[in-house]
Amino acid sequence: QVHLEESGGGLVQPGGSLRLSCSASGSILGFNAMGWYRQAPGKQRELVAVSFSRGGSNYADSVKDRFTISRDDLKSTVVLQMNNLRPEDTAVYYCNFRGISPGPSDYWGQGTRVTVFS
Repeated sequence: QVHLEESGGGLVQPGGSLRLSCSASGSILGFNAMGWYRQAPGKQRELVAVSFSRGGSNYADSVKDRFTISRDDLKSTVVLQMNNLRPEDTAVYYCNFRGISPGPSDYWGQGTRVTVFS
């Protein structure tokens, strides 16, 4: 089992910044991916950014030049730095832990709301 704790959501003006943090605890050893997904009202959940325990990261095209994901393996934490936020970034952001090896697993945080509005 893996437990995820999220923080950092809130209200921000267009062009502003927010930093989301997700800390994992439990059975987190092995090859895994930790990242952020988001779901806007009336839309499907989509990948925002993901970081792999063996290195590397991926981003959605819409956030590639504005968001940065980082990983602290000692603290089992991923941070999503979001800059130049736009109204279309408004969504509930969910932290995700996906075990790959030795066995597959999938865990989700409760979600944190990000609202970009002026």
